[in-house]
Amino acid sequence: MRDWLVDRIGSGGRPLVGIDCAFSLPFDRAGAYFRRPATAADLWALVDAVCADDPDLGGLAFVRHPAFADGFWTTGARGPGHAMPQRATERACRADGLGAPESPYKLIGAKQVGKGGLAGMRLLHALRGALGDRLAVWPFDGPPDGRALVAEIYPRLFLRRAGAGNEKVRAWDTLAVRLAALGSDPCGARPDAPSDHETDALVSAAGLRAIAADPAVWSPPALDARARAQEGWILGVGAR
Repeated sequence: MRDWLVDRIGSGGRPLVGIDCAFSLPFDRAGAYFRRPATAADLWALVDAVCADDPDLGGLAFVRHPAFADGFWTTGARGPGHAMPQRATERACRADGLGAPESPYKLIGAKQVGKGGLAGMRLLHALRGALGDRLAVWPFDGPPDGRALVAEIYPRLFLRRAGAGNEKVRAWDTLAVRLAALGSDPCGARPDAPSDHETDALVSAAGLRAIAADPAVWSPPALDARARAQEGWILGVGAR
């Protein structure tokens, strides 16, 4: 993905790219990694430096580092008094009824998202380094301004907007219904059934196209200064 985006944007492309991973960590905890006020970009640089020897933009070295390991849930059970920290956007997504995104500090179980989030932070750091001001990362760089733009997405949000509720989309005819609900034509079917990853990607692409022109999507009321500078926001949350 890194090389494709660098080539596409470097040659003058201006795509809107949705990436399904947390773009930052809850700064109530992550802020303690720094001795000064820090931004999400500072966190990306820190994760990348600690994980420099991890292949494929992996982030496990960060989780294993003694300075940062505390707080990540990697093994064992956690009692009811050990709630995982969440960013404001994850809490807002739940409040909107658009899904229940997990804390990026969770690295255990089927719904864990922490590994992907750390890898995504390294990807964002690499893209910033390669593309400079040709790329905007929302919401840290403000609303769309004509540049290529990367935004954090949550596929379940688009599936719910398309009427899927909590169901998985695993058939081409069902996918066609969900795409139509988002204003998109059906895609070509294959003899074999689509995977969850394929349908998540296709519905998310249709959902991005459906909401991108709505100014409220880019400036939801709950998008505060901490979210803009440190924690980020899931595109589409809080815009109703």
